[in-house]
Amino acid sequence: MESPNAAALRELLARHVPQDDKEREDLERMRHHAATLPSPFSRAQPEAHFTGSAVVVDPEGERVVMVLHGKLKRWLQPGGHADAVDAGLMETTALREAREETGCRVTLHPRAPRPLDVDIHTIPARRDEPEHQHLDVRYLVVAEDPASLAHAPNESTGAQWLTWDEALARADEAPLRRMLEKARHAVARTP
Repeated sequence: MESPNAAALRELLARHVPQDDKEREDLERMRHHAATLPSPFSRAQPEAHFTGSAVVVDPEGERVVMVLHGKLKRWLQPGGHADAVDAGLMETTALREAREETGCRVTLHPRAPRPLDVDIHTIPARRDEPEHQHLDVRYLVVAEDPASLAHAPNESTGAQWLTWDEALARADEAPLRRMLEKARHAVARTP
């Protein structure tokens, strides 16, 4: 039996417009996985599963949060696995993960595309799980209370507000830079 929101996921991916060749290739693979994975939102899915993440900006759109990922030891956007309470809705996953990992109240950015970006990245094998792929659906969100920023010790070893240039300097791969540039462009547009 199909997951109740697998159709919504396929529709979401069908209308996303990729920006470059990597995102185009990842989107096509994500569309395939959304149609063929028996449990696309479950981390028990050994090959790959969908995750949600968020570029968190302050209300003025001048600063962005990055967290130092506890396991990967990299500065990244907040995000993670879909939970059952998310009911397969990727924006719900992204909002929940952003709240949990930053301590801030967050809302979807009113003018940003939904999703903002998509990316597939490989998660290295660890003791308790084999190497697998995260099919990451990314959103732009606004922290309503930026002074509340606090990292989640079980997820990261730090969280910081950074200028766009500082965040881009910490971005260690092209898909992360692409997502940050899209976010910066979205917040710079006039309403």
